[in-house]
Parts: sequence; C-alpha cells; structure tokens
Amino acid sequence: MDSDLCILGAGPAGLMAAICAARQRAGVTVVEANPSAGRKLLVTGGGRCNLTHNATIDEFVRAFGEAGRFLRHSFHEMSAADVRMFFHDRGLLTTVEADGCVFPAEGRAVDVRKVLLAEAKQAGARLRYGSPAIGVALDENGFAVATARHVIRAKRLIVATGGVSWPQTGSTGDGYRFAAALGHTIVAPKAALVPLVTQQKWPGSLAGVAVPDVRICAERSPRKIASVGAIVFTQDGIGGPAAQDISRLLADELADAGSDIGLCIDLLPQTPSPQLDGQLQQKLSACARKSISNVLADLVPRRLAATLCTLAGCDGQTQAGQVSRETRRAIAALLKALPVNVTGTRPIAEATVTCGGVDRRQIDPKTVASKVCTGLYFAGEVIDADGPCGGYNLQMCFSTGALAGRSAARSLSDEAPSTA
Repeated sequence: MDSDLCILGAGPAGLMAAICAARQRAGVTVVEANPSAGRKLLVTGGGRCNLTHNATIDEFVRAFGEAGRFLRHSFHEMSAADVRMFFHDRGLLTTVEADGCVFPAEGRAVDVRKVLLAEAKQAGARLRYGSPAIGVALDENGFAVATARHVIRAKRLIVATGGVSWPQTGSTGDGYRFAAALGHTIVAPKAALVPLVTQQKWPGSLAGVAVPDVRICAERSPRKIASVGAIVFTQDGIGGPAAQDISRLLADELADAGSDIGLCIDLLPQTPSPQLDGQLQQKLSACARKSISNVLADLVPRRLAATLCTLAGCDGQTQAGQVSRETRRAIAALLKALPVNVTGTRPIAEATVTCGGVDRRQIDPKTVASKVCTGLYFAGEVIDADGPCGGYNLQMCFSTGALAGRSAARSLSDEAPSTA
C-alpha cells in the first residue's frame, strides 16, 4: 500500500495532522493500533473533553516553561481561538468556564471525536484501525511502515503516537522506539500531571473530597514551587489540578533532595490570616451552640472540617462557644497552611500526560520536521513538551498536529514536478 503521507496515531494530534494535510490534497493514511480513534480523548476532562484554554499565545508559551519557545510557531499555526472556530464551524459550540477552561457546550468528548473523524474522512484521509505499527524503516522513496497486516510505503511520516501515560487507552510509547530507530534521542519519560503521595495517612479518610480553590506552595524549595486551583484528596495523598500541576517539579525535587518535600495548602487563599482569625472568632460567637465542626463546614467541606478539628487537637462536637483562643488560632493556622509531606507521585500509568519524549533540539520548531531524518515529522505528546492542567496539552496536540500536517503537505507539493 502506497501513500503520500503516513500518520502513526489517530489521537487529537494525528487526526488534526490528517485533516490539515488531506485538505492540501496529500494522500493520507492514518495507522491506529486501537479498534477506534481517540480513545484517550474520550476520557479527558472527566469525559467532557477540555479542548483548550482561553489564553493568548504568549500565555500558552509561558505555561509550557522551557518547551514554550519551541511551541510558539505551533501555537501561531493553530491558536486556541482557531481551535474553537474549527469546531464552531462544524456545529460544535464551546463554552469557557470561570477558570478559563474551554469545553464543548454539551460537555461530551464523543462529540469532539465525531467532528475530527468526520472532517478527516471528508478531507479524504484513510484510517486503518487495529493496525499497530510493528516497525518503521527508511526505503528508497521515503518510509516503510510495517503493520501486522501489510506494509505502507510513504514519502512522508508523522509520528503522533502519544506518550506512555494511561496505557489502557493504547499509549504504549512505541513512537519513542520508532524515533530512536530513525536516529533520535529520547528524553526519559516520566509522570506529569499525576496525583501526589503523602506521608500523612489522614488524606485517605477524605478520599473524594474536593476543595475548589486553594494555593499550594513548597517549603524551602529553591524552585519556588507553587500552584493554585482545585484539589481532591485521594486514598494516599492529593490529586486535582493544583496538585498535579506541580507533580513533575516535585518529582524532580524529591530526586534531588532524597527526602520528602513539605507543602503548605492554603484552603482559603482569598482571606488574609489576620482577617480570617477575626472572622472565625465572630462565627464562633454567633453560632455558640453549634459544634465547631458544623461552623467550619461553612468554610470547607464537612468531612475536611472534622479532620481539621482533629489535627488541631479538639473534638469536632465541642460547642463553638467553648472553643479556646488557642484552639481557634490553631484551626485558623491550619486553614491558611495545612501541612503535608510529599514522599512521591503515583505511577506514570496514572499520569494525565507524559513528561519526556523526542528531544526538541532534534525537531525544527517552524515545521516540527526532524532535523535528523528528512521527511519525518512529530506531533503531540510524543514530543518532549508538557503543560499544566486546563486544556493546555490538548491545545498543544492540535497545534503541533496542524503544523505537522501542513508542513508535510507543503514539502510534498514543493517536490512535485511542475506541469507548466
């Protein structure tokens, strides 16, 4: 089977690459190991699919840290506004939530996949499901991609196979193997956007309890690790966006320090400490016959309120009017700086995205073409680039996919013989 362009992976990056290349009249074949496309896409954002973030290109660049400068061309190729317009033009409206996250208006990830698949097929791309690539090699005309069923020969190749997180969705890391075989260096994959494991056991008693707006900062960290957002307590620690956003930095810090890392969680970041103590004193006086736990439940989730009482050394059923000044101040201190010690992170298989991948230094940021192997392109999570929670990583997939598809199609057009 021959094709102008073969794309490995039918996730968001691969499908967007297929759409953009096929629109420019390239013959496109997409090879997907799974029996259907976009399996990881369906579980993003809790099944709602956090498409992108309501942010400027400069804000996206900053969000990706060291990888941001590399990604700038990709974000210009397809910005967050472009992504929203792409889906809007095909009948899928989006909505921006208070935190800037962009979701389909109906909140269904399956609708996003439906649009991508319909557009890819309409553009003329051929999709081959249940065809895991076994190996990739160079041949006289470009590339030979071996699958269990056949060999696809293509002039250009885009690797959009994702990372190794969430392997149950088909992320096997095969793209790293193919890239290495074609001469690329692979930055060792590790977990990014993954829950934290704590030394303390009390978070387990709060598993499933969410706090929507906190600030987390690491104590005595030279990296100035901090984040804001929601957290969710888990069986062995803390998850949620605010915790996951700093997980990669904490993993690096843990490796360097060789011991646990202390975190402080500000449960009420909008209220300064002196003001909070005064407010708490007023609440306790106004609700003197209520239990202290019930009073605190006006500020934080009820189960967390009970735990705070225990950590402060008081009985949660004590009447508010009987709480001593020392206990009140201890509770106020916990509300502003709840201490936990992080001992590690959950395994990479549980991470939302993978940190590491194909070394960016071997990829041209203007085209996402390989600097090592002519005709080879990369898109999505297979590249060593990862951003925070909130739609940033999916935007990166769409942007690099669009740039890869258009770049590959342009290169094919440039080498085509003139008919003039």
